[in-house]
Order: sequence, then C-alpha cells, then structure tokens
Amino acid sequence: MVLCLVSIAHAAQGTAVWYKPPYTPSKCFGNQNNGAMVAGVSDKLWNNGAACGKMYRVRCIEGANLAPHPCKQGTSVVVKIVDYCQRGCTGDINLSRDAFAQIADVNAGIVKVQYDQA
Repeated sequence: MVLCLVSIAHAAQGTAVWYKPPYTPSKCFGNQNNGAMVAGVSDKLWNNGAACGKMYRVRCIEGANLAPHPCKQGTSVVVKIVDYCQRGCTGDINLSRDAFAQIADVNAGIVKVQYDQA
C-alpha cells in the first residue's frame, strides 16, 4: 500500500480596493513603469518593504458591501507589489483599477479576496 501525503496550501483572505492611474511614483520602484497589473499593500503584507516586487494571485470571493454581483466568478489576476498603502488604507491589497476590473466590478469599490504568492 502506498501512502500519499498531500500538502494543501491555504490562501490568505482579506479585502481589496482599487486606485486610479497613474501608478507612479511608487514606494518600491519610484518612477519606474511597472505596467497596469500592480498593487500596493497595507501593513498586513508590507513587512518593512519585503513585499516589494513579490507577485500575488488575487481572486474575489464575495462582496464587502451591498453591491450586487461584485465578483467575476472563476477569475483571478496576478499583480506585482509596487507600493505601500499607509494610514487610511481601506484594503489589505490596493489593486490598480485594471487589475481590480479583472476580478470584480469596479463599482463595488471593495471586495473580499483570497490571495497567495504566485
């Protein structure tokens, strides 16, 4: 008999919001253009700047307010962490508008997400 051990990684959960371009300057890379699939993170993920350049796969799991049908089912987006969201941050991950639109209706404004390093 063969015994298989399977490791199941659990994605972290939090909230995501979006912000408008321009996406520069950023805390991690200054005025360097990092494309449109980028994000800033709150203290929850920032880790004194260690988050800079890391890639995260983000998936909308449900609304965080009363917006109808906020998530685009079966979709995820991979973003590069380029910025730090200081005090007043309303999400754990602050996605570029383009990235947010891949997984959720931008009119929802804020959604609950699962995320893990890509």
